[in-house]
Amino acid sequence: MRKLFIAGLFIAGLTLYSCHSSNADKYNENEVTSNAPTPPPTTMEGNPLPKETPAATASAESKGGIDVNAKSDSKGVGKFTDANIKVGSAIDAAMAAKGKAVFQASCTACHTSTTQKLVGPGLKGITKIRTPQWIMNMISDPVKMTHNDPIAEALLQDMNGVQMTNQNVGDEGAREILEFLRQNDAQ
Repeated sequence: MRKLFIAGLFIAGLTLYSCHSSNADKYNENEVTSNAPTPPPTTMEGNPLPKETPAATASAESKGGIDVNAKSDSKGVGKFTDANIKVGSAIDAAMAAKGKAVFQASCTACHTSTTQKLVGPGLKGITKIRTPQWIMNMISDPVKMTHNDPIAEALLQDMNGVQMTNQNVGDEGAREILEFLRQNDAQ
Protein backbone atom coordinates (compact mmCIF):
# COMPACT_ATOMS: atom_id res chain seq x y z
CA MET A 1 0.00 0.00 0.00
CA ARG A 2 2.87 2.35 0.85
CA LYS A 3 4.49 1.74 -2.56
CA LEU A 4 1.19 2.54 -4.26
CA PHE A 5 0.91 5.78 -2.28
CA ILE A 6 4.48 6.80 -3.20
CA ALA A 7 3.85 5.96 -6.86
CA GLY A 8 0.71 8.11 -6.78
CA LEU A 9 2.63 11.03 -5.30
CA PHE A 10 5.34 10.65 -7.94
CA ILE A 11 2.78 10.66 -10.77
CA ALA A 12 1.00 13.70 -9.30
CA GLY A 13 4.31 15.56 -8.98
CA LEU A 14 5.33 14.65 -12.51
CA THR A 15 1.96 15.83 -13.84
CA LEU A 16 2.24 19.15 -12.02
CA TYR A 17 5.83 19.62 -13.23
CA SER A 18 4.90 18.90 -16.87
CA CYS A 19 2.07 21.46 -16.75
CA HIS A 20 4.31 24.22 -15.36
CA SER A 21 4.66 27.12 -17.78
CA SER A 22 7.61 29.46 -18.01
CA ASN A 23 4.96 32.21 -18.07
CA ALA A 24 4.21 31.44 -14.42
CA ASP A 25 7.56 32.99 -13.51
CA LYS A 26 6.43 36.24 -15.13
CA TYR A 27 3.21 36.47 -13.08
CA ASN A 28 2.92 39.53 -10.90
CA GLU A 29 -0.01 39.44 -8.52
CA ASN A 30 -0.07 43.25 -8.34
CA GLU A 31 -0.31 43.62 -12.11
CA VAL A 32 -3.68 44.60 -13.52
CA THR A 33 -4.57 43.01 -16.83
CA SER A 34 -7.21 43.86 -19.39
CA ASN A 35 -8.98 41.97 -22.15
CA ALA A 36 -8.99 45.12 -24.29
CA PRO A 37 -7.10 44.72 -27.55
CA THR A 38 -3.58 46.13 -27.53
CA PRO A 39 -3.16 48.90 -30.09
CA PRO A 40 -0.49 48.35 -32.72
CA PRO A 41 2.94 49.82 -31.90
CA THR A 42 3.56 53.33 -33.20
CA THR A 43 6.38 55.84 -33.52
CA MET A 44 6.54 58.87 -31.22
CA GLU A 45 4.67 60.79 -33.92
CA GLY A 46 1.81 58.28 -33.81
CA ASN A 47 2.62 56.59 -37.13
CA PRO A 48 2.46 52.76 -37.25
CA LEU A 49 5.79 50.98 -37.08
CA PRO A 50 6.83 49.09 -40.21
CA LYS A 51 6.09 45.37 -40.08
CA GLU A 52 9.75 44.36 -40.54
CA THR A 53 11.45 45.89 -37.52
CA PRO A 54 15.15 45.30 -36.80
CA ALA A 55 14.15 43.23 -33.74
CA ALA A 56 11.96 40.95 -35.88
CA THR A 57 14.76 40.53 -38.41
CA ALA A 58 17.27 39.70 -35.68
CA SER A 59 14.81 37.19 -34.22
CA ALA A 60 14.35 35.46 -37.59
CA GLU A 61 18.10 35.41 -38.19
CA SER A 62 18.73 33.83 -34.78
CA LYS A 63 16.50 30.93 -35.88
CA GLY A 64 18.64 30.17 -38.90
CA GLY A 65 16.91 32.72 -41.09
CA ILE A 66 13.42 31.26 -40.72
CA ASP A 67 10.66 33.73 -39.94
CA VAL A 68 8.05 31.63 -38.12
CA ASN A 69 5.36 34.16 -39.01
CA ALA A 70 6.02 34.11 -42.76
CA LYS A 71 3.70 32.32 -45.19
CA SER A 72 4.97 28.90 -46.29
CA ASP A 73 3.76 26.31 -48.80
CA SER A 74 5.48 23.49 -46.90
CA LYS A 75 3.38 20.36 -46.32
CA GLY A 76 5.46 19.43 -43.30
CA VAL A 77 6.63 15.93 -42.49
CA GLY A 78 4.08 13.21 -41.89
CA LYS A 79 1.23 11.19 -43.30
CA PHE A 80 -0.93 14.09 -44.46
CA THR A 81 -0.40 14.98 -48.11
CA ASP A 82 -2.37 16.59 -50.95
CA ALA A 83 -3.74 13.14 -51.80
CA ASN A 84 -5.43 12.52 -48.46
CA ILE A 85 -6.49 16.05 -47.41
CA LYS A 86 -9.43 17.57 -49.23
CA VAL A 87 -10.21 21.11 -48.15
CA GLY A 88 -12.86 22.99 -50.08
CA SER A 89 -13.31 26.73 -50.22
CA ALA A 90 -16.50 26.54 -48.11
CA ILE A 91 -16.18 25.87 -44.40
CA ASP A 92 -18.06 22.87 -43.04
CA ALA A 93 -19.82 24.44 -40.02
CA ALA A 94 -20.70 21.09 -38.41
CA MET A 95 -17.10 19.88 -38.67
CA ALA A 96 -15.83 23.23 -37.35
CA ALA A 97 -18.16 22.93 -34.33
CA LYS A 98 -16.73 19.48 -33.56
CA GLY A 99 -13.25 20.90 -34.08
CA LYS A 100 -13.92 23.71 -31.61
CA ALA A 101 -14.88 21.13 -28.97
CA VAL A 102 -11.73 19.08 -29.67
CA PHE A 103 -9.61 22.26 -29.63
CA GLN A 104 -11.09 23.35 -26.30
CA ALA A 105 -10.54 19.91 -24.76
CA SER A 106 -7.07 19.23 -26.15
CA CYS A 107 -5.32 22.46 -27.13
CA THR A 108 -6.33 25.37 -24.89
CA ALA A 109 -3.88 24.51 -22.12
CA CYS A 110 -1.14 25.78 -24.47
CA HIS A 111 -2.81 27.64 -27.35
CA THR A 112 -5.47 30.30 -27.88
CA SER A 113 -7.63 30.87 -30.93
CA THR A 114 -6.45 34.49 -30.83
CA THR A 115 -2.96 35.88 -31.43
CA GLN A 116 -2.19 35.70 -27.70
CA LYS A 117 0.80 33.48 -26.94
CA LEU A 118 0.53 31.07 -24.01
CA VAL A 119 2.92 28.14 -23.71
CA GLY A 120 2.61 27.84 -27.49
CA PRO A 121 1.74 30.42 -30.12
CA GLY A 122 -1.72 31.91 -30.55
CA LEU A 123 -3.31 30.26 -33.59
CA LYS A 124 -5.35 33.13 -35.08
CA GLY A 125 -4.23 33.43 -38.71
CA ILE A 126 -2.46 30.05 -38.85
CA THR A 127 -4.47 28.86 -41.86
CA LYS A 128 -3.35 31.96 -43.75
CA ILE A 129 0.36 31.12 -43.40
CA ARG A 130 0.45 27.29 -43.20
CA THR A 131 -0.95 24.61 -45.49
CA PRO A 132 -3.70 22.27 -44.25
CA GLN A 133 -1.22 19.38 -44.52
CA TRP A 134 1.39 21.18 -42.38
CA ILE A 135 -1.20 22.00 -39.71
CA MET A 136 -2.54 18.44 -39.57
CA ASN A 137 0.97 16.93 -39.53
CA MET A 138 1.87 19.24 -36.63
CA ILE A 139 -1.27 18.29 -34.71
CA SER A 140 -0.80 14.57 -35.36
CA ASP A 141 2.94 14.18 -34.73
CA PRO A 142 4.51 17.34 -33.29
CA VAL A 143 7.74 15.58 -32.24
CA LYS A 144 8.37 14.27 -35.75
CA MET A 145 7.65 17.73 -37.13
CA THR A 146 9.97 19.58 -34.72
CA HIS A 147 12.77 17.12 -35.48
CA ASN A 148 12.34 17.10 -39.29
CA ASP A 149 10.58 20.28 -40.46
CA PRO A 150 12.58 23.54 -40.49
CA ILE A 151 9.57 25.74 -39.65
CA ALA A 152 8.51 23.50 -36.76
CA GLU A 153 12.12 23.45 -35.50
CA ALA A 154 12.22 27.27 -35.59
CA LEU A 155 8.87 27.41 -33.73
CA LEU A 156 10.30 25.11 -31.06
CA GLN A 157 13.21 27.53 -30.61
CA ASP A 158 10.81 30.49 -30.60
CA MET A 159 8.85 28.80 -27.80
CA ASN A 160 12.02 28.45 -25.70
CA GLY A 161 12.37 24.75 -26.46
CA VAL A 162 8.94 23.80 -25.07
CA GLN A 163 7.90 20.78 -27.15
CA MET A 164 4.29 20.56 -28.26
CA THR A 165 2.82 17.33 -26.95
CA ASN A 166 0.85 14.86 -29.00
CA GLN A 167 -2.74 15.03 -27.77
CA ASN A 168 -3.71 11.88 -29.71
CA VAL A 169 -6.80 13.44 -31.27
CA GLY A 170 -6.62 11.07 -34.25
CA ASP A 171 -6.93 11.85 -37.95
CA GLU A 172 -10.59 12.85 -37.70
CA GLY A 173 -9.94 15.12 -34.69
CA ALA A 174 -7.00 16.77 -36.48
CA ARG A 175 -9.20 17.45 -39.50
CA GLU A 176 -11.94 18.86 -37.27
CA ILE A 177 -9.44 21.16 -35.53
CA LEU A 178 -8.22 22.32 -38.94
CA GLU A 179 -11.79 23.18 -39.95
CA PHE A 180 -12.30 25.09 -36.69
CA LEU A 181 -9.07 27.03 -37.32
CA ARG A 182 -10.22 27.80 -40.88
CA GLN A 183 -13.54 29.09 -39.53
CA ASN A 184 -11.75 31.09 -36.83
CA ASP A 185 -9.50 32.72 -39.43
CA ALA A 186 -12.47 33.59 -41.65
CA GLN A 187 -13.99 35.74 -38.89
